[in-house]
Amino acid sequence: MRKIDKPILGEFPSYSHIYMDLLKDDGKILYHLWNNFITIKKFIYNLPEKKLYYRYADNKWTIKEILVHIIDDERIFSYRALRYARNDKTPLPGFEENSYALFSEANNRSLESIFEEYEAVRKATITLFKYLPDNCFMRNGTSVGNINKRTVRGLAYHIAGHELRHFNIIKERYLGIKS
Repeated sequence: MRKIDKPILGEFPSYSHIYMDLLKDDGKILYHLWNNFITIKKFIYNLPEKKLYYRYADNKWTIKEILVHIIDDERIFSYRALRYARNDKTPLPGFEENSYALFSEANNRSLESIFEEYEAVRKATITLFKYLPDNCFMRNGTSVGNINKRTVRGLAYHIAGHELRHFNIIKERYLGIKS
């Protein structure tokens, strides 16, 4: 599988270190994206169904809502990667993640439907990064009022790190498992 070097400071907003710090520096991000999906799917399917609707505090998302949030975030950040890879310098807006979660109606969906969508999005993401031209990974763009600058490879790693951060939150805050 294609090697994509891990981004360095300056290729992603400073807050994104919480995602980057969770990732290996082996260049195998596409492999990790697939493996992480499989690991999370197996883990979630082993939970009792009632856990999928649990909120550890008021106004916190359920596990189903987190899964759909990961899908939404991946779609948005993959789109940004495509735009930046094609050298589109148009600043992109942010998104209101709480509205997305609320209007996703994730809790009304079957786990099977969520993972069917998750897998389709993940395969599309991997395919996108796999076939981008080699010379595009250092191209960059901005979002959220020209504040958040990222490279294409920074976006690939954001997607993977964001997913792992939420997986750790599920284990720690929803299930009491120390990461």
